[in-house]
Amino acid sequence: MSSPALVFEGVGKSYGSIPAAVDVDLEVQRGELVTLIGPSGCGKSTALRLMAGLERPDRGRILVAGEVVAGPGTFVQPEKRRVGMVFQDHALFPHLSVERNVAFGLIDLPRAERKARVAEVLGLVRLADKAKRYPHELSGGEQQRVALARALAPKPAVVLLDEPFSSLDENLRAQVRAELVGVLRATGTTAVFVTHDQTEALSIGDRVVVMQAGHIEQADTPQRVFESPASRFVASFMGDADFLPAHVHSALLTCEIGVVSTVPGWGRADVDVEVVLRPHEVALSPAVGRKGEGPEVVAVEYHGAFVLHTVRLASGRTLRSWQQHAVRYPVGTPVEASVVAGVTPTLLVGDRAVVAPPAAPPLS
Repeated sequence: MSSPALVFEGVGKSYGSIPAAVDVDLEVQRGELVTLIGPSGCGKSTALRLMAGLERPDRGRILVAGEVVAGPGTFVQPEKRRVGMVFQDHALFPHLSVERNVAFGLIDLPRAERKARVAEVLGLVRLADKAKRYPHELSGGEQQRVALARALAPKPAVVLLDEPFSSLDENLRAQVRAELVGVLRATGTTAVFVTHDQTEALSIGDRVVVMQAGHIEQADTPQRVFESPASRFVASFMGDADFLPAHVHSALLTCEIGVVSTVPGWGRADVDVEVVLRPHEVALSPAVGRKGEGPEVVAVEYHGAFVLHTVRLASGRTLRSWQQHAVRYPVGTPVEASVVAGVTPTLLVGDRAVVAPPAAPPLS
């Protein structure tokens, strides 16, 4: 079995007293696309710089294609790591043509091989007809494709992309993202993206790595990160989430809005938890003829295809619900809130998600 394309083993990095990476363990398999995401200062950019060789770790080891490139007594310079880099601002040489930009990392190849490889990668990114042009003569999307071609040209073990789409406008960003990801998948390239955009992280990655304060909070498939977050932080950072006190008794989960679901395996449980509810998991219906206090719509936001309703519950807590664009309950409308059938919500004890009843405290 081949070794992973990239490995972090207990990697740590601090800037003075501020930790940027804390005992980070991560494996990226060959051909895998991984997205790194987290709030500003979480350590994602530091992790990328450590991968690239632009920073030295204080402890731990980093391996690229099975070779130790950083660790006790070892540090391989960036240009010798078999790592390609695509920067946020493209970082193209303005005085070099497209083909010469792409050829920049191929100086060790014979001229004929270098020319053939440049033509090959420009063909991959559909810029063969722009080979003689200069960066200022290209659109932002074309410049980004040149940057990717330059990174791919030396056949790196892994390509690192540092928020590569953030300088593009929203419509162009989606198009360029689809093109670049298509090239990476077609070539079987291993890639690590740093992004601050949750939708981008979920749509690009085979796995999403969520970081906070230098730690990896969760590294999993996009579906599990969104639908089964490992912590309160992941639940709230990777999409909208509301948290309601709840109770599990004899495998039945209830909260202020009523029965949420059954919880298989919790048949003997009698425990307080919190339930995580995302807006698409909350159903609303008119509370016709209701007397007394209850859920009431307090805000409505139109988002085109969907309308976001914010509902204040009798306790004063709020809950959000997405409704189809044709369904709009005006502010002040009394409603009944419930959980969409079939939803298996995440349960929290403290700030961590739980999948089994917490152990009872020992008898004193």
